[in-house]
Amino acid sequence: MTKLNRKWLLSLTILVGLFLMPVTVNAARYYGVDGSRYQGNTLKKVTPEDSFAISQIGGYYNGTFIPQTTYQSQVASGIAMGLRMHTYIYMETGANKNQTKQMLDYYLPKVQTPKQSIVALDYESGASADREANTDNVLYGLRRVKEAGYTPVLYSYKPFINAHLDYARINSAFPNSLWVAGYRDYSVMTRPDYNYFPSMDGINMWQFTSTAIAGGYDYNVDLLGITLNGYKNGNVEHPKSETKAIEQGQKADNTPKSAIQVGNTVRVKFGVKRWANGVGMPSWVQSNTYKVQQVSGNRLLLGGIMSWINASDVEVVSVTNNAPRVTTSATYYVVRYGDTLSGIASRYGTSWQNLQRLNGLRNPNWLSVGQRLVIRQGATQSLSRVYRVQYGDTLSGIAAKLGTNVYNLQSKNGIRNANLIFVGQTLRY
Repeated sequence: MTKLNRKWLLSLTILVGLFLMPVTVNAARYYGVDGSRYQGNTLKKVTPEDSFAISQIGGYYNGTFIPQTTYQSQVASGIAMGLRMHTYIYMETGANKNQTKQMLDYYLPKVQTPKQSIVALDYESGASADREANTDNVLYGLRRVKEAGYTPVLYSYKPFINAHLDYARINSAFPNSLWVAGYRDYSVMTRPDYNYFPSMDGINMWQFTSTAIAGGYDYNVDLLGITLNGYKNGNVEHPKSETKAIEQGQKADNTPKSAIQVGNTVRVKFGVKRWANGVGMPSWVQSNTYKVQQVSGNRLLLGGIMSWINASDVEVVSVTNNAPRVTTSATYYVVRYGDTLSGIASRYGTSWQNLQRLNGLRNPNWLSVGQRLVIRQGATQSLSRVYRVQYGDTLSGIAAKLGTNVYNLQSKNGIRNANLIFVGQTLRY
């Protein structure tokens, strides 16, 4: 989360920590990250033991809605990684219940984590001068979250709470509902130093660092098991209710390694030390996610880093259906960026030699993006053909190349501005 005036927070937290004895908490502790759009489409595990993550669905900043476009993909990919996913909303509504109502009317129906999972209200800035009115507003928000069927949690930090809220009232109405931020310092750490625990009644989670990895990553410890909520017996494979994001995550999680395709997103497992060619792998690659650029047998070419890795060394976190949309008897495939003949053949349970013969290919290494390949004899016309945008393309140029027109491409692909296309974009025609 974005913290305002971190230096003030840090100095006050350290000052308080110096006068505290180590805290005694529930022995069962769980660890996980939280993130927003700044962490991209997938959150990451900091350690192999991570079991939950909390994703920002959006915020309400002084009357302005700012949805997070990464929310659904973060939830889906987190489910695929075996994380119990939860949600938070940035709440900059001060004492204004009407704004809080608008915020929750907008975001609660869009929550993609299961019923009873955490929906936290991030109340860390924008408070009014009226402490009781701020408290009334927060209590209203927490009640709305509970009425919607989720576990209400308040996120903030101790100095802000003490200055702007009557926390005794909040804790009385919602015991153990506090997720508090308090950092020892900004050195990289993956386990909390309880000498600096920002002691308050009713804390369920502690965000003990914003630098779990170099460069920054918020990291949390669940002290009371609240992150088990929403999942039967705490099992991420058995959420209390299904959403589209959960279904997407489960689909990715159930994708066998042999079915990984170009365009899928994979996460490099912890403990992997070598690339497919035997060369040593840098440790920072572990737990990072990459798009698959090419498939060759049981090896995958990772986009961005452009290195080959064994499929057994990754887990699938999101899937893209690269198979052509065809009639039941159709067996055509349209070549995409990164495809190889052997990769296409393995996808369809045939051999590259067979594809070479069926398509009259002189050189199996010569494929072009947009080229249509016959997969089996007797194929019928595919219902949908695709083109992958390349550097220098224009929509009019693509239309001319494909024997269609700009209007047809716009209508089939939902393009409002014909001048706004990007490299790698898939167009149906």
